[in-house]
Amino acid sequence: MFHKEGFIIIIISFILTVAIFVFSEYFIVSPQLNNILQFFSIFLLIIVLQFFRNPKRTVIPNDKKILSPVDGKVVVIESVYEKEYFKANRIQISIFMSPINVHVTRYPASGRITYSKYHPGKYLVAWHPKSSLENERTTIVIDTPEYGEILYRQIAGALARRIVNYANEGDKVIQGDDAGFIKFGSRVDVFLPLNTPINIKLNEIVKGAQTIIAST
Repeated sequence: MFHKEGFIIIIISFILTVAIFVFSEYFIVSPQLNNILQFFSIFLLIIVLQFFRNPKRTVIPNDKKILSPVDGKVVVIESVYEKEYFKANRIQISIFMSPINVHVTRYPASGRITYSKYHPGKYLVAWHPKSSLENERTTIVIDTPEYGEILYRQIAGALARRIVNYANEGDKVIQGDDAGFIKFGSRVDVFLPLNTPINIKLNEIVKGAQTIIAST
């Protein structure tokens, strides 16, 4: 299954692959060059397909658990001052997504969207300390029954040039449902109350809508 945000790119990539095959068969005399072009076109198509894959994740919503919103590697777990919305200290969990990870963003908890804002910005590498404040990003706050308001932030990376966010203020959302997409390398930060028990460790590999990052 592929994410809807990739349909146009997948179709274009498929057409280009077919075009390269036809061109190489009829206009390239060298068998070696012909094979190189065909291999390269198939390789690029496979990269596009794997990037936009959207594996089905079955989730039974649980208000006592916060799930990872994305696939990736945990690169930050620390107490920080969150200055955009809370203007207070929160536990920040940052998950870095490489280009080979699934890039679907999923709601980490059920609740009501109380804040959703897009910020244009730079395209620093996603693991850069300032990327959370200076890169293109969206900030979303969910009012949850168990934890109160929690915040997650989609952050574009050096390759990402488009963040897709489906969360609108006032929406009621369900844990594990599709919340958006970030194209080509990125990061997601999650901000939780300071007393939240954390279930993951630094450098741990997590899966969106599967790994429990916090629970009460």
